[in-house]
Amino acid sequence: MTVIIFLIVLAVLIFSHELGHFLVAKFFKLRVDEFGLGFPPRLFSRVKGETRYSLNLIPLGGFVSIFGENNTDEVLAESEQKREMFNQPKLVQAAVLVAGIVANLLLAWLLISVALSMGVPAAASDVPYGLTISTPRLMVTSVLAHSPAEAAGLKPGDKIVSLAASRDVVLTSPDVEITQNFIAAHTGKVLTITYTRGESQTLLKSTTTPVKGLVGDRAAIGIGLDLVGQASAPWPKNLIIGASLTLNVIKTSGISLLQVFWNVVFHGGSILSEVVGPIGLAGLVGDARTLGLSYLLFFVAFISVNLALFNLIPFPALDGGRLLFLLIEKIKGSRISPRVANAANLAGFTLLILFMILVTYHDLTRIF
Repeated sequence: MTVIIFLIVLAVLIFSHELGHFLVAKFFKLRVDEFGLGFPPRLFSRVKGETRYSLNLIPLGGFVSIFGENNTDEVLAESEQKREMFNQPKLVQAAVLVAGIVANLLLAWLLISVALSMGVPAAASDVPYGLTISTPRLMVTSVLAHSPAEAAGLKPGDKIVSLAASRDVVLTSPDVEITQNFIAAHTGKVLTITYTRGESQTLLKSTTTPVKGLVGDRAAIGIGLDLVGQASAPWPKNLIIGASLTLNVIKTSGISLLQVFWNVVFHGGSILSEVVGPIGLAGLVGDARTLGLSYLLFFVAFISVNLALFNLIPFPALDGGRLLFLLIEKIKGSRISPRVANAANLAGFTLLILFMILVTYHDLTRIF
């Protein structure tokens, strides 16, 4: 199920990005030769009008093939030149390139807004943006590695219903402080924790024993706790709040991306420790799914923002690299040699594929 959901998420992200390129190219009456989901070889294709729509075997990307985007020296008839990508004004070319990035940001806004209408987990003590919070529950926010809680199978997102030290000593309305005191008061004794996981209301039970030395001098089982409820907003207020949250995600993700490159370039850090590939991402999508649909939508929105920012990097084969070429052409007043541009884009694409393979291998080493 995790693999299926991940492939659906990947398809939605890729489709929205390429749809942005496609719609803006069509708006400016450019000729679009193919709209492809995935990379060749083709599994299925259909021609409608002048455009071929294809589903391809390798699901790790997509493409929109626009007439003239490869910048050749071919001499074309005047009627064909009007619909060629590289014969358009620089602003038109830039609009087509930026459209995919904008589409991913708009998708993030939509997903966050839908999630807000459904209700998303939020700390009851700090409800942002004037959201309404309901049904606050005690939630596990973190689990310490090699702790009694981890051994008991507790996971972040679990909602604690009750704790029992015996049949007669039961805590049935837990909050953060009362629960911490209850655990600390039963050092070395077996506690039974009743909880729910994800959207399921099925009661689960685990036993664990508080020990000292995990957090200061008090006995603990190694979990972080917070009172979490469902924060929501009705239409159309959720669209306004969703836009604000999307801008905040763009800001924090952009800063994080810059910090990664700064650490790698100036401090000799390993970029492999900062990123995940398809396998690692699939695992994270699976974790988000267990917490509920609204949480999954928020996480997909976060991925969509990061995909947009990644595509802005001025590296050949990425939209940012093509935008950089446009800027160079604008400054120098003439086109970059087609051979140079195409060779740079091919080299960039090859390096990106090799990097993806390396990151995927690193994901596997984390698992095994």
